[in-house]
Amino acid sequence: MKINVRTFIRQSTKSIQKEVGTGTALCATSGGVDSMACAFLAHRALGKNLIALFIDDGLMREQEPQTVTKLLKKHGIRTVTVRAAQDFSRALKGKEDPEIMRKAFRDTFYKTLGKAVRKYHASHLIQGTIAADIKETKGKIKSQHNVLSQIGISPKKYGLRIIEPLKTLYKPGVRKVAQALGLSKSVYQRMPFPGPGLATRVVGEVTPQRVRIVRKATVIVERALKKYKPFQAFAVLLHDRATGIKKGSRQFGNIIVIRSVDSRDALTATATKIPFAVLDSIQRSIYRQIPEVTKVLYDISPKPPSTIEYI
Repeated sequence: MKINVRTFIRQSTKSIQKEVGTGTALCATSGGVDSMACAFLAHRALGKNLIALFIDDGLMREQEPQTVTKLLKKHGIRTVTVRAAQDFSRALKGKEDPEIMRKAFRDTFYKTLGKAVRKYHASHLIQGTIAADIKETKGKIKSQHNVLSQIGISPKKYGLRIIEPLKTLYKPGVRKVAQALGLSKSVYQRMPFPGPGLATRVVGEVTPQRVRIVRKATVIVERALKKYKPFQAFAVLLHDRATGIKKGSRQFGNIIVIRSVDSRDALTATATKIPFAVLDSIQRSIYRQIPEVTKVLYDISPKPPSTIEYI
């Protein structure tokens, strides 16, 4: 879908101003290009009447909370962080089925937002839902955390009135809007990161310990593959385990999968063709830095039949 970026920004700004009026709005901001574009767009419309809300759910990449809030404040956007890692950890405890996990995350996510809306007396919640989120949820591929109306849940359940200014755009359009709004290249070209964060990259029960392992592996994978400019590259921690040898002794350890794909809109994707020497370097780094891991794999599955994420 081709868009006139200037027209889109102008019309969206007016629409947000009209809907919010003189009230205060919160913008759920995770640091990804969708939510950051949304925050910059809403800030252009509302100025000091916008609060960018960052939920620290304990499932983000390394240093993500500090990096995102610093960037928002640098651009003069009023920013608030909600510490909610324990709430999400309790909600996910004991859950292994992907859809049950996603629904538990979604419920906790919106409960947290609802509390913030009441605390700051906000009239609306603005969020970066995009067209791909809606399409995948309607098609029952997976329940996106930021889509309520498409699955028959009224936002009023959580005390919310939601505005979704990007819901007609796919990722390429969002990137163009973000660039036009003045976001840096490092932000508008950033790899997608799922709303439920690292919870979607832990197969099986999501625990703080398992999240810690996949977070470390993610740093290694992202840094090593950055120069190949994949649409998305990350690490996954499998539920299965494998026998390995560490320091001359048998160890029954964890399995990490390297996943890297090329795509335009996330609706289809193919595995990135990475030289074996690079993959070999990554696995050596993972073994060296994460003692709990005894096996590393590379996933070459396209979408479809696979999805990009594992959960």
